[in-house]
Amino acid sequence: MAEETGMFTVHHTIGNVLCCKCGISMQPNAANMCANCLRSEVDITEGLQKHVIICHCPECDRYLQPPRTWIKAQLESKELLTFCVKRLKNLNKVRLVQAEFIWTEPHSKRIKVKLKVQKEVLHGAILEQAYTVEYVVQDQMCEACTRVQANPDQWVAAVQLRQHVSHRRTFFYLEQLILKHDASARAIMIKQMDQGIDMFFSNRSHAVKFVEFIAKVVPSRSRNDKQLVSHDVKSSIYNYKYTFSVEICPVCREDLICLPPKVANSLGNLGPLVICTKVSNNIALLDPFTLRNCFLDAEQYWRSSFKSLLSSRQLVEYIVLDVEAVSSEVNIGGSKYALADAQVARISDFGKNDTIFNVRTHLGHLLNPGDYALGYDLFAANNNDSELDKYKGFVLPDVILVKKSYEEKWQKKRGKSRSWKLKSLNMEIDENVKGRDYVEKNSSEYEQFLRDLEENPDLRFNISLYRNREYQPSEMASVTDGDDAPPSVPLEELLADLDLSEEEANDNDSMRE
Repeated sequence: MAEETGMFTVHHTIGNVLCCKCGISMQPNAANMCANCLRSEVDITEGLQKHVIICHCPECDRYLQPPRTWIKAQLESKELLTFCVKRLKNLNKVRLVQAEFIWTEPHSKRIKVKLKVQKEVLHGAILEQAYTVEYVVQDQMCEACTRVQANPDQWVAAVQLRQHVSHRRTFFYLEQLILKHDASARAIMIKQMDQGIDMFFSNRSHAVKFVEFIAKVVPSRSRNDKQLVSHDVKSSIYNYKYTFSVEICPVCREDLICLPPKVANSLGNLGPLVICTKVSNNIALLDPFTLRNCFLDAEQYWRSSFKSLLSSRQLVEYIVLDVEAVSSEVNIGGSKYALADAQVARISDFGKNDTIFNVRTHLGHLLNPGDYALGYDLFAANNNDSELDKYKGFVLPDVILVKKSYEEKWQKKRGKSRSWKLKSLNMEIDENVKGRDYVEKNSSEYEQFLRDLEENPDLRFNISLYRNREYQPSEMASVTDGDDAPPSVPLEELLADLDLSEEEANDNDSMRE
């Protein structure tokens, strides 16, 4: 602007001055000292850490970020450099300019990082200085690897889960709940027993937390005991082994129950014959003749406990000949029911007799003539129940239908894989329950459990189902099935099975490339 107007301008020049210490010519600064003299006078790295100890798990190659977080990082990676810098204390007193690794032998258990920092010193002068931080790597196994390497016999607390029934359906469902909520993360060993599961823990508090979890998901009661292992007389230190015995309610879903008179009166003269429709932390009971229902919590059940009159293993298949609706559809406890009068006949009676049963059922919204249903055959059953004998003059119905049957459709789909799968606990099988008969019984009960999940959306509400990568749908099967296909799990309910090991391997491959 000044040149355009023809005005005379004075160019500013910066002269050199002599350093007040060594006398060398230099550009002036606030301290009037050269960089070498300034470094000799002031050390901006004073008070900063030069030696740091870090913990490394040799099994899974992770580093401990205090207090309890373990970080996966490779040598000379960005993640490891960030982790090392964050471990330094008082680094906020200076400004970090640059950080880089200094090569060391991989087996030396030493990691060296070169840092460049800046700080304002005498009279506003900014000094930049580089220094090296040495990290000493100490081996320490993380909790997950410790549990894997631990001796299973060195347990401190054991939880014995038991249910005195003739099947394992409850434990199949309980296993999925444990996996979803990661309730077995602290267990050092899991053993499958005849009528239950044994869980072993290295700490009593872990066992107590697991017992509390079981009480929240199923009606149960527990008691505990302890055994003295050793003690030190001088220091008065006692070592105990703790055992928790947890008994799960023997009533299961779809069981037929004869309520004791005392319980029936307390529930408003419900029943006495009722069906268990759902078992969570409460027991849902339904009268199939009146659609009256009630819920019993664990305290109410154990106050006057009762057993099932007939279990799901005693269900008989019927064919529906005729259905006549009695009432409209109602919603009870999140499930739909409708009363109806039906004519049914046993499948096993075909070609032998013409016995037909007239029954009242709560499945009027599901059954149509020609459908199949599963129910309890009280006409031919031999009942020796003491609670039933207390009801004098009570006439037992011939049949009580429980659910619609898809057995014929399942037969067509036998041997075909599913589009979904379940995870399972890593359990050891007790030697007393091993055998061919046990394996066959266990596989058939597990298959029935999978079918129940497909038929009942409420049952799989609290369970994580994963996509089966090996499943390949057949176009011919989808065309031929049509309306004859049994119930299945919608794809939107499935979760992707995340395999961390595969992802890490892919990341390493991409880093190598």
